[in-house]
Amino acid sequence: MGNNIVKVTQIASAIGRKKDQKQTLVGLGLNRVGATRELENTLAVQGMINKIRHLVKVEE
Repeated sequence: MGNNIVKVTQIASAIGRKKDQKQTLVGLGLNRVGATRELENTLAVQGMINKIRHLVKVEE
């Protein structure tokens, strides 16, 4: 149970980051450091996380 859910927490600020990285954070529903979202672990979400892996912490 819960195998297809991934918990994503923003650990770094988007200030000074490229526009596409900021938009990826918004797309994941993250808007501030410390914000956490539980998302379905799809290929699209995995790709978004990979793009901003230096800004987020991921828990299975």
